[in-house]
Amino acid sequence: MFARLTTTSFQTMMDLTQLFPYTFDPKYSKPIAYFSMEFAVDQSLKIYSGGLGFLAGSHLRSAYELKQNFIGIGILWKYGYYDQERNMDGTMKASYIEKIYAFLEDTGIRFNIRIHNHDVKVKAMLLRPEVFGTAPLFLLTTDLPENDHLAQTITYRLYDSHESARIAQSSLLGYGGAQLLDIIGRQTDIYHMNEGHGLPLCFYLWNKYQSLDEVKKRVVFTTHTPELAGNEEREVSSLEVMSFFDGVQKDQYEQLLEPESEVLNYTLAALRMSKISNGVSQLHGKVAQNMWGQHKNIAPIRAITNAQNYTYWRDAVLDEAFRKEDSWAQSVRKVQMKRELFMHIADQRGKIFRENVLTIVWARRFAAYKRANLLLHDYERFYEMVTNKRYPVQVIWAGKPYPEDTTSIDIFNDIYRQTRDLPNCTILTGYELGLSRLLKRGSDVWLNNPRIYREASGTSGMSAAMNGSINVSIPDGWVPEFARHGENCFVVEPADQSLAQEEQNAIEANRLYEVLEKEVIPLYYDRPDRWAQVVRQSWKDVQPRFDSNRMADEYYKLLYNPETN
Repeated sequence: MFARLTTTSFQTMMDLTQLFPYTFDPKYSKPIAYFSMEFAVDQSLKIYSGGLGFLAGSHLRSAYELKQNFIGIGILWKYGYYDQERNMDGTMKASYIEKIYAFLEDTGIRFNIRIHNHDVKVKAMLLRPEVFGTAPLFLLTTDLPENDHLAQTITYRLYDSHESARIAQSSLLGYGGAQLLDIIGRQTDIYHMNEGHGLPLCFYLWNKYQSLDEVKKRVVFTTHTPELAGNEEREVSSLEVMSFFDGVQKDQYEQLLEPESEVLNYTLAALRMSKISNGVSQLHGKVAQNMWGQHKNIAPIRAITNAQNYTYWRDAVLDEAFRKEDSWAQSVRKVQMKRELFMHIADQRGKIFRENVLTIVWARRFAAYKRANLLLHDYERFYEMVTNKRYPVQVIWAGKPYPEDTTSIDIFNDIYRQTRDLPNCTILTGYELGLSRLLKRGSDVWLNNPRIYREASGTSGMSAAMNGSINVSIPDGWVPEFARHGENCFVVEPADQSLAQEEQNAIEANRLYEVLEKEVIPLYYDRPDRWAQVVRQSWKDVQPRFDSNRMADEYYKLLYNPETN
């Protein structure tokens, strides 16, 4: 056994025979541990920020449905990401409220990790499969009275803005999670890093096996970020001070750096410490290869397209109408679903939306490249569209910016100010799993307009299509694998990428208006039978290809057992 465990204290050794309530399918018997900084499992468990968490939550659900030998390793965030509320003037406010979860089980396991050359006590909590229908999920916390205040704060906020806290969070997830697996005695053949946040687990394994090659045999990596600036990197000196390398010697980890560099890029290091990796759509796989392919000693980059769990996101009544091709039942259920969303809007914003009006939704994590305000680019044209008496339209925005991202918060607040006095337009706070479900069920159009090649996957449109909403989208991320313009969605042609960004915005905004004004809106009002067919075709095409059961199966085939596939 790894020598470090001799200095580790814990109260209870988990009985792994009771961890899984099912017998493993032989196809999925290889034991996997999945490390992710966030998991969106249920509205009541607020330990996620956006798409990365939504993806991880769906993966856990599909691992459960497919009876896979798969567990999740994450962090129990005391204040979650943040609670999105409003200031007195209606603009956005980030609030931090303590979360308490009675459904999590205290495993009794306590152990120490080394951060900033100090011992930090860690407690392991467990989300059992029976609670929400997921694979087992272990959540680590340092919020313990035995720790000093600074150590306690490591698990306060997801993606803490302070550099030292972020480094400590990665260490906790990485070598804290790897140490937990040894403590509970779980055989783990593959350690799967969902993004580079858990990179320190590789240094734990390096210490354990005394060989980078042995680490590579056991580690696989998924990259989600096609923006170079979005791939986390830190000065090596800062990482050394924070014990990020878990005792691995400098002459060893320096081989992960670029020549003459004093910066460690987490993604590049993860690619160099993995046997295989993947992008999260077929397009993103190519983008990732172009981004990182010139670097030496990186793992092969495959493509496994993200997906969403159909069992979780579907509406059973609408699903039955689709299967029977019953347009009347489909229409009736959609009206009911819209009514549920509009009750929420009336409660939050005091606006009464109508069920017989075309409803467009833009909802996802707020980031500048996602261009939440593209629909407002030409405000006069937008205003004409939303005040049209013959073809009325309702528009809803929702999404959480990173709480330190002032640019995205300004976009959120600007949308609020520009639509405040429009009775049929609104921007909502509290975009979490619950509101996401309401929006996907209550929307007619799911709008997606990122700058091209900046969205790795963008899975929200998948679960929208599962609920009878038609995608209107830039052909980025997963969309090119799905889209057939006018048959199951509507595609907005991207502008020439050699143009200045503002020119691209203007051209693509104009093309978006054209698609909406000339195709989408008239189809909804003038050809309702054809609209129902497009909705139904969208539903047919989104599953099973974009159900996370397919994704979870592909991970076993292409990432966990690459030598046989």
